[in-house]
Amino acid sequence: MHIAILTFDGFNELDSLIALGILNRIKKPDWRVSLCSPTPTVTSMNGVTLHAQSTLADACTADAVLFGSGIKTRDIANDPAIMGQLRLDPARQLFGAQCSGTLMLAKLGYLQMIPACTDLTTKPWVQEAGVEVLNQPFYADGNVATAGGCLSSQYLAAWVIARFEGVDAAQAAMHYVAPVGEKDSYVDRAMANITPYL
Repeated sequence: MHIAILTFDGFNELDSLIALGILNRIKKPDWRVSLCSPTPTVTSMNGVTLHAQSTLADACTADAVLFGSGIKTRDIANDPAIMGQLRLDPARQLFGAQCSGTLMLAKLGYLQMIPACTDLTTKPWVQEAGVEVLNQPFYADGNVATAGGCLSSQYLAAWVIARFEGVDAAQAAMHYVAPVGEKDSYVDRAMANITPYL
């Protein structure tokens, strides 16, 4: 099982790294989560440089692909050299996008007739791409999920775990990362957001 988190220059650390941390709560030999980039290194919107763990070609064969966001995502979504490498299959793969990552899903044509979630900055661009934007943190339709707001990455991660490993595994992963003294309410809120779409 390979989950690729698309991470480009200018990426938002909260999107890529929170999802990476929660998804890696699954401890199985065949479970792999990777930061997937078009270049060997990428630098975040706040100057943090990371080494890619996989390539865009790897994302095309992954079981799930998460589209993170960042300050350059609008340019990336309009770059045919990058977008043309993303030959994905919504019948076989799970797709999740957060904030401006939702714009990439829209540009790739995976949000046709599907409403989506995104952040407030990206909302007009996603609407311009012909997608209805919802005022909620998470929405999924079949194999495609979107989330809005930096901290909604937890919902994408929990949804992926629930889809592949079951609700109990998703709850356990969220319980591990939840703040002490708030664990039950935190898990309940997360599950309330994703359960209607499982």
